[in-house]
Amino acid sequence: MPELNLALLRRWPDVEAENLYAADAADRLLLDTAAPLLARLQGNEIAVVNDHYGALTLSLAAAGFTGLRVHQDPLSAEQALENNARALELDGFTHHSMGPELFTGTRLVLMQLPRSLDALEEAAAFIAAAAGPDVTVLAGGRDKHMSPAMNQVLGTAFSSVSAGRGRQKARVLTATVPRDDVRIRFPLQEEYDVGLPAPLRIVAFGATFGGAKLDMGTRFLLPALAGARAARRAVDLGCGNGTIAAYLALLRPDLAVLATDQSASAVASARATAEANGLSARVTVQRDDALSALPDSTEELIVLNPPFHIGNAVHAGIALKLFADAGRVLAPGGELWTVWNSHLAYKQALNRLVGTTREVARNPKFTVTVSIRRP
Repeated sequence: MPELNLALLRRWPDVEAENLYAADAADRLLLDTAAPLLARLQGNEIAVVNDHYGALTLSLAAAGFTGLRVHQDPLSAEQALENNARALELDGFTHHSMGPELFTGTRLVLMQLPRSLDALEEAAAFIAAAAGPDVTVLAGGRDKHMSPAMNQVLGTAFSSVSAGRGRQKARVLTATVPRDDVRIRFPLQEEYDVGLPAPLRIVAFGATFGGAKLDMGTRFLLPALAGARAARRAVDLGCGNGTIAAYLALLRPDLAVLATDQSASAVASARATAEANGLSARVTVQRDDALSALPDSTEELIVLNPPFHIGNAVHAGIALKLFADAGRVLAPGGELWTVWNSHLAYKQALNRLVGTTREVARNPKFTVTVSIRRP
């Protein structure tokens, strides 16, 4: 297979930094492990899952494969793949949602292992249900992010699961022989008492961060939102499973809510959470990279529980990107309500990127702040 120079790939529009890379040892090991299988395959028999920035897809495209089906949960990963494809003048792939269409008739699945076991279980179940009986799944990752539980999850959908030899602190799991009795148990649903007249119902698909759980930071934030300014619309930035969006809509019956997230799974989950709470008419959910679809100086109220990781890397860059975009989108006098792990000490960044920031609540683990957009 002709080799693509992976050093040419960029992460943009995701955060770029000296210690963050567009391709890793798991990408290279996956491609080398797949090489003996590719000679007997057509591109439309191959699916690529969780390709971080295009290393897997574009290596196959450079080798002449077309009709490749690709699923990337983060919008920034999709955009990075498209950007890299244009720069390298490559094509031959289409984007697909997680589901049967992605895997129907496939004989090879190349997958970067997700962080979440639920996400792995969901993907494995769809593969087993829709792919060909001779499908081979090659799932790679860095050793430090892998666990024996991943073998066990794959084993619920495939009769044969084995681990290959490690290389450069990366490893590939191989799964074959789909089981006939696989059950797809997603989306999940749970209920929580959050001080409203009725329990809040949370719904989540497999790749949604935190699943259908009520995040501890979000639980601490919710009561404080009673002090947020009056507004015609609120924005739940990085909405995840839609907890904050649904809570705000239930707390204020006259409020419209826009929930945004770059995760396709989170968007589907937030829509399902809104529907489960009877809020579909007042909660709009859209997939977006931060708030790129919103114009400057237009919103009165934004609420954010920022992530502190980019993929498997712990990095403050994603939170700073979200703070900056919130500062851009807020109208003068508009408010950004944020909860964050206290040790991250984001107050100075919020003062700089949004406006005057004060502490609203604090416990040993979390801090809630409100930042007022400067005129």
